[in-house]
Amino acid sequence: MSPLLPTLLQALPSYGASGPLPSVEITQVTADSRQVQPGALFVAVQGGAADGHRFIADAIRRGAAAVVGTDPLTPETTEVVTTSRAPYIRVADSRAALARLSAAFFNYPSRSMRVVGVTGTDGKTTTSNLIYHLLGAAGLHPGMISTVGARIGQEALDTGLHVTTPDAPDVQRYLAQMRDAGCQAAVLEATSHGLHQGRVAAVDFDVAVVTNITHEHLDYHGTWEAYLAAKALLFHSLAAAQPKPLAVTSDVSRFTFQADAQPKTAVLNADDASYPHLRAIPAGRILSYGLEDAAADLRATEIVYQAQHTTFTATTPAGQVHVELPLPGRFNVTNALAALAAGLALGLPLEPMAAALAVMPGVDGRMERIERGQDFVAMVDFAHTPISLQRALEAVRPMTRGRVIAVFGSAGLRDVQKRSLMAAASLRLADLTILTAEDPRVESLDTILAQMAEGAQQAGGVEGRTFWRIPDRTAAILAAVEMAQPGDVVIVCGKGHEESMCFGEIEHPWRDQPVLAWALERRLGQTDAAAPFWLPTSDPRITP
Repeated sequence: MSPLLPTLLQALPSYGASGPLPSVEITQVTADSRQVQPGALFVAVQGGAADGHRFIADAIRRGAAAVVGTDPLTPETTEVVTTSRAPYIRVADSRAALARLSAAFFNYPSRSMRVVGVTGTDGKTTTSNLIYHLLGAAGLHPGMISTVGARIGQEALDTGLHVTTPDAPDVQRYLAQMRDAGCQAAVLEATSHGLHQGRVAAVDFDVAVVTNITHEHLDYHGTWEAYLAAKALLFHSLAAAQPKPLAVTSDVSRFTFQADAQPKTAVLNADDASYPHLRAIPAGRILSYGLEDAAADLRATEIVYQAQHTTFTATTPAGQVHVELPLPGRFNVTNALAALAAGLALGLPLEPMAAALAVMPGVDGRMERIERGQDFVAMVDFAHTPISLQRALEAVRPMTRGRVIAVFGSAGLRDVQKRSLMAAASLRLADLTILTAEDPRVESLDTILAQMAEGAQQAGGVEGRTFWRIPDRTAAILAAVEMAQPGDVVIVCGKGHEESMCFGEIEHPWRDQPVLAWALERRLGQTDAAAPFWLPTSDPRITP
């Protein structure tokens, strides 16, 4: 049964109404007037590109039973509201109201399970997947919402293209589906945009995890300090989260899990610049992890990096354990420590967690190898920031005695400063660099590549000898594959799991994995077919 409007509005700390509140059933909570169905509660939110208050009249014409907003009504909307008798409910912050109303509409699903939030610049998706895997191994039938998509148990749900944290109604709907499917735990990847825009504001978190906070999204936040403040909202939310006194138990294989009224726990990276800032935010418990800080609660020693996996000894508050991680690179050791800390915060035992990490499946678009029988390594990774690119290139270096060939771009309408920084990082750490397209959007791709080339030149690169500009991403990937010699590594960065590339305002179908596979097959004489995707920059000789 759908909630009545007066009951639903009890989720708001305060509000004012334009008239009496009818006891109508609310069938939907939405901030998108185009999705309004009869009986909907439309929440007018000020967005980056559009102001929802402009669409109040449209929402009412589509059947909205009531409207929530922040701004006073215009004469036009006043007339529509009066005629329709749909009340206008005015609040101080319609974004916060959207989150609260969405949670109430679905009867607060996050209060029925343990919820882990993961934020950071790099490593969020891998760390979220690691935690999800540990929870699944513990028999908790977990759910997950990440920038790759949503999962309920083993069922995957598509959350769209170029996804940040979904909007508040979608977050609560996914959580409700998880609750109704019997999930006892959930993992939410929380981006800075999602946190700043209140998309997870009404989620009752039990554990908050940060990977790192580095140079990214300054186009949106303006400064690193503002970016940090957005990330910190996840940790501030712990204090406001609903206590969960009921035990969650699971007896599956080696696991016995019990946690009664556990403290709200912050999991912090002791090696990161964000650590002193986030540590100052009150939390029921703080667990720190790191490779450099000897005082961290969780540390890794005796680390052995190999081409396809890493081993180390984890020292934790629950003791020491040997970990065999089927993921390469130093950054994945820190991701694993963060996941172990989140598991300990939820009461999972250490030894079974280590055993579960040993069979961790790969993550889509994260150091993902593409094999077609070639005599060199070819892989796809999501690295799209200076730090993540640096870490990816450092991770692949031990895989070869030959050369590292890197292919990547830098997105349009995003942080301009990182373009030259990424190119400079590649010139330092790769042997050959190919600069190409990565979602130029409405910006000039030539301008983006020129800014990257400047960074490469400042790092000592010589165009045509150590780096190249190839605007067509298909041609760039093909060129890297054709350059490769036995034992080399070709790594294509920046798109990872994504399934489209944006030129202008159009999302064109795209995935790096099948293009890299096609390039390998073409080199090996296994295909004479055209490339699988067409882009506005495409060379007609190699694409459909």
